Amino acid sequence: MSTQAETWVGLPRRAKPLVRAGILLGLGLGGFFDGIVLHQILQWHHMVSARVAPTTVADLQLNVLADGLFHAATYVFTVLGVALLWRAWRRPSVPKSSRSLFGSTVLGWGIFNVVEGLVNHHLLGIHHVRPDGPGSVLLWDVAFLLWGVLFVVGGYALVRGDDALSPTTEERDARTVPDENR
Repeated sequence: MSTQAETWVGLPRRAKPLVRAGILLGLGLGGFFDGIVLHQILQWHHMVSARVAPTTVADLQLNVLADGLFHAATYVFTVLGVALLWRAWRRPSVPKSSRSLFGSTVLGWGIFNVVEGLVNHHLLGIHHVRPDGPGSVLLWDVAFLLWGVLFVVGGYALVRGDDALSPTTEERDARTVPDENR
């Protein structure tokens, strides 16, 4: 029987350092994907393009600066994720599971999409996923949120289903309560 003290968000506590590292890596990678693919390659939007349309050189410079600051933040998340991963894998109690690392990275990417979508697209309205179509602005913004939710659910399911996180023999023995009625 598992107690709340033995788990963290439904996962064994010993997995917490690995999952935290993966989530930060996912936040960073999700931000890099958004900034590189949507902002730069596809050029669907810039960081503040709904507030300052990049129609003049000065306004484009402002949008590119905002994109750069956004990339700097995603870089910090990525570096912190690598540092936490390094620390986690140096601890013998932390499982060395690529499945849990991948799942928690997908989870972090999904968290990025959900938070960035809710805050920047819906609450602040500083940009939208694809303001010039096809389809409505709301459709693209909601699709971005749904993509994020799918990543959160899928990433968590990958981590949760990882056999490497199964309780160790010592953890199972510690939870076994002697049956005094035998």
